[in-house]
Amino acid sequence: MKNLNKLAIPVALGILGVAFLHSCSVGIPKGATAVQNFNAKKYLGKWYEIARFDYRFERNMKNVTATYSMKDNGNIKVDNRGYDYVKNKWKESIGEAKFVENENVARLKVSFFKPIWAGYNIIDIDEDYKYALVAGNNLDYLWILSREKTIPVSYRERFLEKAKKLGYQTGNLIWVEQDE
Repeated sequence: MKNLNKLAIPVALGILGVAFLHSCSVGIPKGATAVQNFNAKKYLGKWYEIARFDYRFERNMKNVTATYSMKDNGNIKVDNRGYDYVKNKWKESIGEAKFVENENVARLKVSFFKPIWAGYNIIDIDEDYKYALVAGNNLDYLWILSREKTIPVSYRERFLEKAKKLGYQTGNLIWVEQDE
């Protein structure tokens, strides 16, 4: 019995460690490639969320925006904001993003609850930085963003096609209402 007790703590700590590392995944979906020659300064500013999957932390949200700004430490401040139409109130979440490799590769990790980080991979963007397709660390996370409250059909189709080729179930996307 004493031998079992000696094993219980290391096994429990190992399980907790694996769970923690899994929650801090900053990977990129298989087959996806982050934008190269990325210009972080051009990406800063306000983006409207056009489409997303149904995430617990954004459930019942419309008028969702993400505003990115440079912090003094060289990281990026992330200010997510949206209107919860069930609770009839605005919600805001402030986080921080860091580049995984370097500023020229659009692979970032973002945290709203340190020390937990998640992947934020810009996998497609137009040359003027007006429309972006963002993947999380796996096929459960996907966002279509725009500098405007709408997105041209050509970019919408381009992003959906790319996401489908990677294995995303694009039929499950929620098209976010932007009426504010």
